[in-house]
Amino acid sequence: MLEAARRGEILPGPLVHALGEECPGEFFRIVIESLADSFEPAQAVAYKELMRAWIVEPQHVTPAITERVDKVCVLSRVTLGADIKITSVILDAMKRRFPRAVILLVGGSKSAELFAADPRITHLEATYPRSGPVSRRLEFAYDLRRKLQGNNRIVIDPDSRMTQLGLLPVCESSHAFHFPSRTAQSAPNLTTLTERWVWHSFRVSGQAYVMPHPVRIAGEWPRAAVSLGVGENDTKRIDGEFEAGMIRKLADHFRTIWIDRGVGGDEAVRVTAAVKASGVDDRVRFWEGSFAGFVSLITQCDLYAGYDSAGQHAAAAAGVPLISIFAGAPSERFRERWAPQGPGRIHIIDASALDPAACLAQFAAFCDDEGRGHRETPG
Repeated sequence: MLEAARRGEILPGPLVHALGEECPGEFFRIVIESLADSFEPAQAVAYKELMRAWIVEPQHVTPAITERVDKVCVLSRVTLGADIKITSVILDAMKRRFPRAVILLVGGSKSAELFAADPRITHLEATYPRSGPVSRRLEFAYDLRRKLQGNNRIVIDPDSRMTQLGLLPVCESSHAFHFPSRTAQSAPNLTTLTERWVWHSFRVSGQAYVMPHPVRIAGEWPRAAVSLGVGENDTKRIDGEFEAGMIRKLADHFRTIWIDRGVGGDEAVRVTAAVKASGVDDRVRFWEGSFAGFVSLITQCDLYAGYDSAGQHAAAAAGVPLISIFAGAPSERFRERWAPQGPGRIHIIDASALDPAACLAQFAAFCDDEGRGHRETPG
């Protein structure tokens, strides 16, 4: 089905519908996400054709900003990294464009925690069902539309899975602003694409940011924050002694190394084993709290290091120097779109063509470069 869609073939609606209802996990993971993550306009069209088995694409209407806007509803992108890299840019811009309006983040509680200390951001709990048949996910959008009804409000959709990438607006089309992140081509990186769309649509600038409730951390300066989580996608990992060697190298320059132990289970066991194998466990402290708490921790460190994950986007938004290891990206364009971008120094290791030893050598060089310039005491 995926290959046929990529060739532009029109597949039988009943076949597509049956797969989406009876095997939704495979349908989204293998077909839908592959088409969406390509960032190719032709594959975005193929995605829309498949979703016609459930959704009749609404007639295009150019949205307009009403004379009075009391509430701006910004939909979550569902994943935490995307809410930092994309959604936060829109939130920042909407605060400036509508200084007297309520800015409402519509999404799950974990996303809301990323901005919990921002007095301008309020939260509407709306946890998108990331499992179950397509029809259940569409019902979520219909319910959300009922919750967002009202006068003098607009809805900003950052290409959210909540609306199936803009195919199912959750308000009147005349009040729905959709950022087409999968087809926008004016820049290689999603952060810049979002900034440009916001300026084009609202004539106001926005930038990525995080503002969780602060969590005070201990440990001597200089400090490094590390995340070795891969979200159950082992293709993002570097095999062998890379993780232990990475931690060992950080200890050459940083007196305290904070490492996120994730949600527990196999990931926590792997991280703990890497620390033990590094031989510098006396420098290491583990974080076992919320992701928002870990974001606060990152902002109090001199360097962030980790695999392609939400942590890198938090560090980039906060201006913390970072080293990101990209492995398992489905394409070069995907890596370009999702590479961290922000005001701090950013080093990216493209591990797609490197063996573990070469990755570690590159990491060591970047670490030495950052280590020479880190601050000895907090600024």
